[in-house]
Amino acid sequence: MKKFYDIPVALLLGTGATLGLNFPFGKLAMAEHIAPPLWAAVISLGAGLALFFIAKVSEPQPELPVGLARFAIISGLISYVAPNLLTFTVIPKIGSGMAGIMFALSPVVTAVLSLLLGVRPPNKFGLIGIAFGLFGAALIVWGKTSAAGPGISLWLLLGLAIPLFLAAGNVYRSLAWPKGVGPKLLGSLTNLASVPFLVAIALVLGERLDLADLMRIPVLLTAQLAASTAMFTMFFRLQQIGGPTYLSQIGYVAAAVSLLVGFSAFGEYYPASVWIGAAIIFLGIGLTTYSARSPK
Repeated sequence: MKKFYDIPVALLLGTGATLGLNFPFGKLAMAEHIAPPLWAAVISLGAGLALFFIAKVSEPQPELPVGLARFAIISGLISYVAPNLLTFTVIPKIGSGMAGIMFALSPVVTAVLSLLLGVRPPNKFGLIGIAFGLFGAALIVWGKTSAAGPGISLWLLLGLAIPLFLAAGNVYRSLAWPKGVGPKLLGSLTNLASVPFLVAIALVLGERLDLADLMRIPVLLTAQLAASTAMFTMFFRLQQIGGPTYLSQIGYVAAAVSLLVGFSAFGEYYPASVWIGAAIIFLGIGLTTYSARSPK
C-alpha cells in the first residue's frame, strides 16, 4: 500500500485544500489591519522553520549543491513573495473567494507557458481545456465587476497577475530543481529566502511591522501557520512526483474551498455568472487532465 506522500491525487487534494484556507485566513488578518507583507512574511518564516526541522528528521542530508541558494531566492520571489503580496492586497477588495479563483487560473497559465517554452506542452485536448478556462475566468471577472461596481475592476486586473507568477514558479521549479535535495528542505529554504524580501517591501511601503499586532490574534496566527506548514510539506513533494502541470491544479481545489468558505462563513455574494464561470473552469481542468492521458 502506497504512503500518502507517494499518491499524487492525495497530495493534490491535500495541498489544494490547505492552500484554500489561506484566503479566508488572510481576509480575517486584513480585517485586523495586519499589513499584507507582514502576514506573508510570518507565513514564510513559520512554515520555513517548521519544514527545516521536519526535513532534518525525515530526509537524507546530502551535500548541498551549487546553485541551491539561487534556486531558493528565484523560486521564493516568483512563487511566494509576489503571489502572497498580491493575494493579501486584493482580498479586502475582491473577497477571499474571488482571490481563490485567481489561483484557479494558474493551471491555464501554466499550460500556456509550458506550450510556449516547450516544457511538456499540452496537446489538442489541453488547448481546448485552456480555452474553457479562459472563458470561465472572463465570466467570473465580468460577473464580479457588474455586481460590485466599476471600482473593483482594477483590483481584479491586479489579481490576474497572481496566476502569472504562480505559473512561472511551477515551470521554473521543474526546470531548476537541484539534484539530490529533498522536497521538504527545498520548501524550507525557498520560504526562508522569501522573508527578507517581504520585510524590505514592507519597509519601503511604510507598512506597520509591529509584532504585537500578531499577538492580538493568536488563534488565527496558529491556524494559519499550521495550514501553511501542512500545505508546503505536501506542495514540494507533489511538484517532485507530479510535475508543474499536475501541481498547478491545486488552484482548482483551493478555489473550491475558498469560494465555499467565503459564501458560507463570510456571506460573500457571487452572481450566477461567477458560479457558471467556475463550472466552466472545472470543465477545463477535466479536459486538461484527460489530455495528459491522450496522444497528441
